[in-house]
Amino acid sequence: MRLFNTLGAGLEEFTSSSEVSLYVCGVTPYDTTHVGHARTYLVFDVLIRQLTNKGLKVHYVQNITDVDDSIVARAAQLNEPYDELGGRYTGIYMEDVAALGMIPARAYPRASEAIPEMQELIRRLLATGRAYRIGGDVFMSVADVSTYGELSRLDRALMLDIESQQDGSTVGDERKKDPLDVLLWRRIDDAGPRWESPWGPGRPGWHVECSTLAIKHLGRQIDIHGGGGDLVFPHHEAEIAQSEAVTGLRPFVRFWVHVAMVHLGGQKMSKSDGHMVFVRDLLKGYPADALRLYLLSVHYRSVFDFDEQELKSWAGVASKLSKAAHSQADRGRSDEMDSASLQTRFDHALDSDLDTPSAIDALKELAAHVGHSKSHRAQRLLRRLAARLGLSLEV
Repeated sequence: MRLFNTLGAGLEEFTSSSEVSLYVCGVTPYDTTHVGHARTYLVFDVLIRQLTNKGLKVHYVQNITDVDDSIVARAAQLNEPYDELGGRYTGIYMEDVAALGMIPARAYPRASEAIPEMQELIRRLLATGRAYRIGGDVFMSVADVSTYGELSRLDRALMLDIESQQDGSTVGDERKKDPLDVLLWRRIDDAGPRWESPWGPGRPGWHVECSTLAIKHLGRQIDIHGGGGDLVFPHHEAEIAQSEAVTGLRPFVRFWVHVAMVHLGGQKMSKSDGHMVFVRDLLKGYPADALRLYLLSVHYRSVFDFDEQELKSWAGVASKLSKAAHSQADRGRSDEMDSASLQTRFDHALDSDLDTPSAIDALKELAAHVGHSKSHRAQRLLRRLAARLGLSLEV
């Protein structure tokens, strides 16, 4: 199986003897699941199904970022405790995951449950001299990381620009040795979630949360780490720097897999201006199979521009696939050659960097073939291949 590895920017053969560790950056639970979330997690759902089909055991972990400046701000706006807000929206997210038929992760660790481990990671970075303290804040020096920027391949000016747009950005903090130095611990003196630490009351930086949770649940080196394309920098770049510095092992991750953004009307979706489409709203009017097919109809590395008219068309495709899967078939009909050819195309598509559009094309042809041939063998194959895309084919 070949996957595009962001680290190296090329297709590489993914191999594993028997088990695969997979960490995917999860949601920040302060709103309901939008189609951008759905697309990202559906892609990894298909990846898990493909690896499992090859006989590999996948250890899948997806974190919940319930300690973050954005969730704290949202909780204050709603006059609701941050942990209650996070718990409520985490529950909603889990309902959406189930409604879309996704394979659940082995663990959904919450950042708030691993604060002691995060503090230990920070202590170790300070002990190595890679991190430094300014008052109650702790930063990691990127000047000491010769490979910093290797994942994103961005020039410094663009790095600074992207960093400046992050929630809680510290780019303008003149106390730092370098504007790009990574925040590990932020001192908090006012109201809001905070924990006692050797550096005073505060809370961890976003990046150190994922380093800690990934290492805690999957070990010091991971096979595949994924997320949305907007996480390449600074989040995943910082994760690599922190994790490799504290473990002394390289690479922290063998394969980095990123899913391109979902746009709405040609523009990036934004929670701040209400420019969003939510999964549970769509599922009120469309079956889960239709939304799955639609979101997988564009290759995961290409930007997806959401259009509800297109979703309506894919609802029709989902209906045709379901009817073919449940139509009256003749157990005596045999078409092994045609079925085998379509299965080969399907397998090749998913083995070629998760080419779900081509896999769906093969599935549509197989459904048409079932309609013409009435072959029971082809119908059973249709159901099996559809399941590998997570389709239920319910009538």
